[in-house]
Amino acid sequence: APRFLATCCESDGTDLAILTTAPRGLKSGDRTTWFVLFHNVAGTGYYLSPVGLEVLVEHKDLHVSRWRLRQVFYNGRYFASTGDLEDAFVANLLEVVRVEKPQADTVLGLMRPRHPPGSLGPLHYEPQGPRYSVRGNRVTFQGWSVAFGMNPNSGPRLFDIRYRGERIVYELSLQEALALYGSNCPGGMSTRYLDGSFGIGRFAYELVRGLDCPYTATYVDRHYLAESETPKTNQNSLCIFEHDAALPLRRHFSDSQSLYYGGLRKNTLVIRAISTLINYDYIWDFMFHGSGAVEVRVHATGYISSSFLHGQGTDYGNRVGPHTLGTMHLHHIHYKVDLDVNGQMNSLETQDMGYELVKEPWSMQNTIERPYLRRERLEREDEAAFPLNAPMPRYLCFASPFTNKWGHPRSYRIQITSFAGEHLPASSPMERSISWGRYQLAVTRRKEEEPTSTSIYNQNDPWTPTVAFADFINNETITNKDLVAWISVGFLHVPHAEDVPNTVTVGNGVGFFLRPYNYFDEDPSVDLPDSVYFSSEQDAGACGANPLACLPHATACTPHLPPFRYGGFLNL
Repeated sequence: APRFLATCCESDGTDLAILTTAPRGLKSGDRTTWFVLFHNVAGTGYYLSPVGLEVLVEHKDLHVSRWRLRQVFYNGRYFASTGDLEDAFVANLLEVVRVEKPQADTVLGLMRPRHPPGSLGPLHYEPQGPRYSVRGNRVTFQGWSVAFGMNPNSGPRLFDIRYRGERIVYELSLQEALALYGSNCPGGMSTRYLDGSFGIGRFAYELVRGLDCPYTATYVDRHYLAESETPKTNQNSLCIFEHDAALPLRRHFSDSQSLYYGGLRKNTLVIRAISTLINYDYIWDFMFHGSGAVEVRVHATGYISSSFLHGQGTDYGNRVGPHTLGTMHLHHIHYKVDLDVNGQMNSLETQDMGYELVKEPWSMQNTIERPYLRRERLEREDEAAFPLNAPMPRYLCFASPFTNKWGHPRSYRIQITSFAGEHLPASSPMERSISWGRYQLAVTRRKEEEPTSTSIYNQNDPWTPTVAFADFINNETITNKDLVAWISVGFLHVPHAEDVPNTVTVGNGVGFFLRPYNYFDEDPSVDLPDSVYFSSEQDAGACGANPLACLPHATACTPHLPPFRYGGFLNL
């Protein structure tokens, strides 16, 4: 359709970029894909510059020469071929929206700096070198010991997480990342990306020193084997660092009776990787706190995906450019957490608060609403599968049969921070392929034949899924068994003007905590060397009484930083 392309898009067709969609069809056996076309401008994300043209390609045949164009979509209308599109244009039967080819210096989504660099901001560095140690794929830090790795499909995974020599978690691994879109264009409305099939770990590229991670972090290469007979390396694609949160882990200022101050800085070990899945960048963080808690967090950034704005487009998002609709979408992330709390045999216990109306014991003439603690041990898998939008007890713990000094079961609590909504209606023919999304939390018996909640094959045939997570939940007993927690987190993203050029990480992060709950006899951070305590009777400015007073002398020198290098483009 040369005359149409020249008029609508100032293009001859060779300078357009395409974005694939998935799944590829509407039923098992289909091999058809909508491709969305964009203006391609070097040095910026083309995802914000749709031209309004989308094509449906059937690619079922093993011979590329027999692939066929099945439909063409433009500005709200469907055509059987590009020839029909051209004929309608020539006959003046087509409403054409002229989209000028964007210029490199004014294109929507340009990320080049608009101003020269200013003064340097704060710098993260260790004045006496790292306090953690990395040997092979194991990192140790202030009582923590963690083996880290990267699955080329499902992404980052940790094994044998120990604190003070005791295993807390056998496996903590990302399982899947779903991005499900809405639009009044065919490509957008049919997109349900299951990123594990593309390769969450495979597309975790080299990290930029000083921005993606602190400049002085430890950077580690990751290797994978995919679509090749030889291994490939993503150099410096995982980073490890100690993070000063600029927040007390705990503190108290005593202004009555005795006068003193006591506290402890919140310093955390962080293991991080960042995956670029087409337009989106996911920042995967695993954090280890001095209190014995593990924090897992994911942030979404990168470019939004978009459709050509036409008709009632704003029913599916917001206008963010002259012809660009930022399309609404869900982010749902699934994790496997194989906890071994004081051994493999655990039970699931819940606690929440209720009120009881009682007479005041000291007057008996009045009543008072007294909070009390409801405790329950869940016996079977069906009880421990919590639907996405259903109420869930605020305390959920993997409990050991052994107790701490005070007679309570040694436990770890699962605390989820998520804003996920409905992943797909239950009536959808592809819902079973992402049935893990039904649950904010599900606890099942650990089985060797249930290693993952999904499969890389679920993307291209979600209608007959290779793995359906819902089948894992079959009401088996979960008392004093080897258990696995499957956790879903996510949020709804309705793109808006401030998502251009990129979505920011602020407010776009979700995750969960694994927190000790009566696992210890007291907060284990009391044994950390960073504690600070001084009283009114001491000289707080003396280095011997207060380690903070030593900082002006211990950190007087400017750190020696390695030269900046980046080779992330070499292997593409």
